[in-house]
Amino acid sequence: MKQKPRLTPSQTVGPFFHPTLLRADSHVDDLLPAGYPGTPIVIHGYVYDGASEPVPDAAIEIWQADEEGEYLTGELFEQISRGSEFTGYGRVGTDDTGRFQIRTVKPGPVPFDNSRHQAPHICVTVYARGLLNHIVTRIYFEGDPLNDEDPILQRVPDHRRETLIATRTQDGTYRFDIVLQGERETVFFNV
Repeated sequence: MKQKPRLTPSQTVGPFFHPTLLRADSHVDDLLPAGYPGTPIVIHGYVYDGASEPVPDAAIEIWQADEEGEYLTGELFEQISRGSEFTGYGRVGTDDTGRFQIRTVKPGPVPFDNSRHQAPHICVTVYARGLLNHIVTRIYFEGDPLNDEDPILQRVPDHRRETLIATRTQDGTYRFDIVLQGERETVFFNV
């Protein structure tokens, strides 16, 4: 009798990435060097799983343009020592309640092609338990007039766009929650 092939059971990524990705030398939650020009902003929020439970061991990476809409890339990025210049890169973990916070500069519009710009946004990569691969999303800013013309945001169905918009709070910070799955799942992009 021919034996049926056995499937390898699925596995999730363990919590090892949290202490590895968030070593003291790689944890950057304040991207602004002293005296840096531009509009400083604070973004905070929570990471939730599909059962609306907080994820206490997620790692969040951000990559963004500066206030002029320019990304720091290539050799120049490698030459800049952490803390001496704005790199547009940060990494932070969630605490026991699933909360994270990052202080940065509000990015400027980024060119999309020769005739259009993208609205100010921050690229976000999330690593968390239960994910086999990282996931990628964006943070846009409530009330920005370029949101209505952003070529990426316009590809997202109307009823899902709000999951990409950070809302301004009474204390002047921006609130942005990341929901990994379920009814209010954040829009994630294939990269």
